[in-house]
Amino acid sequence: MEHTALIYTMVIMSAADSDMADVELGIIGEMVRTLPAFKDFDGDLLPKIAEDCAGLIGTDGGLDTIIALVKQSLPARLRETAYALACDVAAADGKVSDEEVRLLEMIRDGLELDRLVAAAIERGARAHFQNL
Repeated sequence: MEHTALIYTMVIMSAADSDMADVELGIIGEMVRTLPAFKDFDGDLLPKIAEDCAGLIGTDGGLDTIIALVKQSLPARLRETAYALACDVAAADGKVSDEEVRLLEMIRDGLELDRLVAAAIERGARAHFQNL
């Protein structure tokens, strides 16, 4: 369930501005293939998990439900990881929309992350995806 929760966090971020950009979907796939948090994850499950998440997004209170599910499914040490993944998806296309900023706030608050920790994670994502 931990892998699913991390993927759900990335998918809702990608869908935040109603435009799941190819670059964002590519980043999700790359992170699932390469990050240690997904070491034991079967990548063939990614499309189904993303589809399930997209279905939940469309339900009444879907985002709140997903964020609560993520919090419940992850130990505290992985909640920062989930937020970092969301920040990376938001920053991947070089711009963070107002909708993405609002969703990051919802995720941060829903996962009960310290604001200073969240700010550091956000700055790291921004630095990671800077263009030359």
